[in-house]
Amino acid sequence: MPTKYLHALLLVLMTVLAAPAVAQSPQAAPAPAAAKTPPAPLTAADYGRLPFIAMPRISPDGTSLSGLINVNGEQVIAILNIFNNADNPVYLKVPEGTQIGYIRWVNKDNMLVGAYALLPVEGERWTVSRLFAVNRVSKKVTRLMWDQNGQGSSALWTASDGSPNILMETQNSIYLGENFWPAVYKVDVETGKRTLVVKGRTEVMDWYADGTGNVRVGVAYTEANRKFRLVYRGPEGGLFKTIDAADSRKQEVLTRPFLFIPGTSRAMVMRDNEQGLTAVYEVDLATQQDVRTVYTAPAGSEVDDVRISADGATLLGVSYSGKTSGVVWFDPLLDSVQKAIDQSVPDKRAWIVSMSADRSRMLIVIDRADSPGALYFFDINGSKMQRVSTFNEKLGTRPLNPVKLVRYKARDGLEIEAVLTLPKDRPAKNLPIVMLPHGGPWAQDTLDYDYWAQFIASRGYVVLQPNFRGSTGYGTEFMRKGEGQMGLAMQDDITDGLNWAVKEGLADPKRACIVGASYGGYAAMWGIAKEPDLYRCAVSIAGVSNLRREVNDFGDALLGGKYKDDWKRMSPDFAAISPINAIPRIRAPLLLIHGKKDITVDYVQSDSMYGKMRAAGKQVELVPLPLADHHFRREADRVLLLSSIEGFLAKHNPADPLPTR
Repeated sequence: MPTKYLHALLLVLMTVLAAPAVAQSPQAAPAPAAAKTPPAPLTAADYGRLPFIAMPRISPDGTSLSGLINVNGEQVIAILNIFNNADNPVYLKVPEGTQIGYIRWVNKDNMLVGAYALLPVEGERWTVSRLFAVNRVSKKVTRLMWDQNGQGSSALWTASDGSPNILMETQNSIYLGENFWPAVYKVDVETGKRTLVVKGRTEVMDWYADGTGNVRVGVAYTEANRKFRLVYRGPEGGLFKTIDAADSRKQEVLTRPFLFIPGTSRAMVMRDNEQGLTAVYEVDLATQQDVRTVYTAPAGSEVDDVRISADGATLLGVSYSGKTSGVVWFDPLLDSVQKAIDQSVPDKRAWIVSMSADRSRMLIVIDRADSPGALYFFDINGSKMQRVSTFNEKLGTRPLNPVKLVRYKARDGLEIEAVLTLPKDRPAKNLPIVMLPHGGPWAQDTLDYDYWAQFIASRGYVVLQPNFRGSTGYGTEFMRKGEGQMGLAMQDDITDGLNWAVKEGLADPKRACIVGASYGGYAAMWGIAKEPDLYRCAVSIAGVSNLRREVNDFGDALLGGKYKDDWKRMSPDFAAISPINAIPRIRAPLLLIHGKKDITVDYVQSDSMYGKMRAAGKQVELVPLPLADHHFRREADRVLLLSSIEGFLAKHNPADPLPTR
């Protein structure tokens, strides 16, 4: 980007993003200050609002915006004209029980949507995925290959020449056999017409195509020996041959390509470096030899995502997280834009989340750990920057409760990083505390805005989110330290975080509760069983109470054996660390919250725990949410979740009143 354009961009950004200042003439006498009415306290309904937009995407020509828009507390699929929202907008209600996995543009007029739902199949509940296309002009919805009888369909390539063509991989049967293994079709998203490109191949579960739409790689899996294989063919086509294998029982991992270098046998992959941290490499697929190291994140961090050009041929940038986080653009234009934004908002984070095909128009998210932030549209050619919307109109872009990363030593000396949120307008001393372990357990809490943590902190609690051993984001070695330690050292890491907060003078050790969802819900229940006198209360949201039952739910499905192996590595004895088997030791009150549409952790996990706690005479409450899924995508469920947590904490671990001024 020429210097003059960079300067112009800085001026535009400063005008749009800077807080307005009101000047007063020095000659004028100051007017008497009007009495201010204190703003009404923010409520669970304010914090629990669905974001104005999720999955924002800009069309290839840069004129339309798509995403999941919040309309009266429900997410609807929408396409809007960026310059005139009233110009032929498209709104599609998401059917009850259906979840949207992704939204992407095919060309300037057609948008692709990946959806999935929990459906009854053969007397069981299966997750079934399908694709459909939406035309911006005609508003026509085209179901893509819904006549196939398999469980899953997905898109693996979209044309970049403006045509309405995609490549889809789809099954045509739920029964093992020729039609069970996904075949690849070229599909016209406007008409739904398709052409077979690659027949299904025994044990090949996933296919990968290069930027021209040539299917180049497949990933095969054999359940009997838990082995993965990579099959490959060159850019000229021909037969597929096996070039690599990995044994999941030995925790070997295939390096799957995310970008193919045009006209060559080379590709880019993400894999661990010598420090066990994810980096980007260029490899020759034909010889399985490294060509070069493309990018390694700063020390203690690893690459967590990549950004690729619309034609699939160029790596534009990477993002990384860990001890430090950020984004690096290899494209000079995008690098200049990022630097200009960062310079204009040094106290916030800016992310280019979507861009037009020529990269001249883009959507930018600007936020902070203590603010949900806002979405902006930027036009490089016109040096035009405008706010599309805040993500939460009730909260705006104001800073809420302060957030920072902290580190402490676990009892065995391992360094643990955690996210600390402190209640605003209260002295950070001897406060009640809520431990908020993340789900997964293969996950990580970061400085992303977290509406749960912010809401709880706003009620007067210190909130600590420890990235215990086994968490992602700190390399393979750190993640594998969780093996065999579920309910043991992994739980101790959470306890040690509480002890750190007490030692720092932030928290009162007699006023601690633990709240968590999914694996965090398990940790909340296990926390009050493992150390009965540590917490005054616990809240489990969609938590696993019976580990054996959870693992058995994988059943005989493809990859079920691998998933069972992964969990067995975390604990040699599920029964010994399952909260449902430790109810006699529990003394603290427990609140269970669970959605009946949860397809990740079955509702029965909370229902069974509730029944057995009641039978044992323990203090327990259950809040069933009939329409909630695992991620609480309905606003009504989010609000009820927060208000239930608020009431339970106030009852069993009340916060201090706000100090008088």
